[in-house]
Amino acid sequence: MSLSLKETRHVATLARLALTPEDEERYGAQLSAILDYISQLNELDTSAVEPTSHALDLKNVFREDKMAQPFEAGLWEKNAPSADHGHFRVPKVLD
Repeated sequence: MSLSLKETRHVATLARLALTPEDEERYGAQLSAILDYISQLNELDTSAVEPTSHALDLKNVFREDKMAQPFEAGLWEKNAPSADHGHFRVPKVLD
């Protein structure tokens, strides 16, 4: 599939690229080659290929979510360098 100069300019506009006339020819040829390759891939029979979302068969391993003892009221304040009315106090970082 060969892209016309008008189509190449349209793609460049969509990508917000300012191309020189030489770039338009070069990128148009490269994009046409990419589209030709994709056309070749579309000719393959993939009816027996199972759809995948990832090339490797990966599974997330999560631990079982178990209920634990909640923090005692005020316990975290003992470990905080500075606390005020149930909140952590931290140094000011913005002026």
